[in-house]
Amino acid sequence: MFKFLNKLDYLLKETLVGLQRGGWMNWAAVSTVTVLLLILGMSLQSSWQLEKLLNQFGSQLEISVYLKPDAQAQTIESLIAKMPEVVQMRTITKEQAWTKLVQELRISDIEGATEELGDNPLVDEIKVKARNSSVVPSLATQLAKLHLVDTVQYIDEAVKRIAQLHQGLNRVSLTITIILTLTAISVTATTIRLIVIARRQEIEIMQLLGATSAWIHLPFILQGIAFGVAGGAIAVLFMTLIQQFLSKLLVNQPEFIQFLTNGLQLTTAQTLLLPLILLSCGAMVGLLGSLFAVRRFAK
Repeated sequence: MFKFLNKLDYLLKETLVGLQRGGWMNWAAVSTVTVLLLILGMSLQSSWQLEKLLNQFGSQLEISVYLKPDAQAQTIESLIAKMPEVVQMRTITKEQAWTKLVQELRISDIEGATEELGDNPLVDEIKVKARNSSVVPSLATQLAKLHLVDTVQYIDEAVKRIAQLHQGLNRVSLTITIILTLTAISVTATTIRLIVIARRQEIEIMQLLGATSAWIHLPFILQGIAFGVAGGAIAVLFMTLIQQFLSKLLVNQPEFIQFLTNGLQLTTAQTLLLPLILLSCGAMVGLLGSLFAVRRFAK
């Protein structure tokens, strides 16, 4: 245990010495990683929020199932209720629909209007809510195949637009993330390589004294990880400040904006997971950059 603590103390001291030797190049590496992780974090958060918004719209999107003229809703309610994609349904009989229509037309004599037309021309309707927006098309297809169903209607244009935005955002974010990741790894490797060059004489002395390559290279690898973790911590801080600013800005907005804002709130698990992802990605980028630098120096 004593030997382990001595080795750990030595590694930490050597890591701090290397960071001091890096100077302003340290900030170049940390700032590059920060920009990368900030964009990655905002992209990931936006993806989660749009997915949640899609599910929220999908859960409120109703599919209108119109039955055939002689059919009654009670005969197929049990079939629809058993479908796994269905979370809620309500029936509007043709009598209820006719009464509502006559009232909207401001006709006081309902019986007279019915006698004049000969009969109630409407049909029974079942309003169905799906589990989420992604299952709405398939659920509508299943409902249309029921033997007493005449037509099925639903408005999905807004959901389609949000889904397209979600896919486009994911593609753009992936491209930008790949480019910035390569840039961050390159800047980190350059910074570590400059630190290695500045300590070349010390490294040569350690090699002459019999120090192993792993023991010599480990402090530089820890420096790269430190760059990544620092960049991740700063990115998390910036995202927190941005979220607080937007929350204060949207406090007194109209109800629709409040509805969207509440729908875009992350879950507790996502709120805790996002900083861990950013810190882990930062550490991974720093590790890769330092490994590339050390490997080149070893050659």
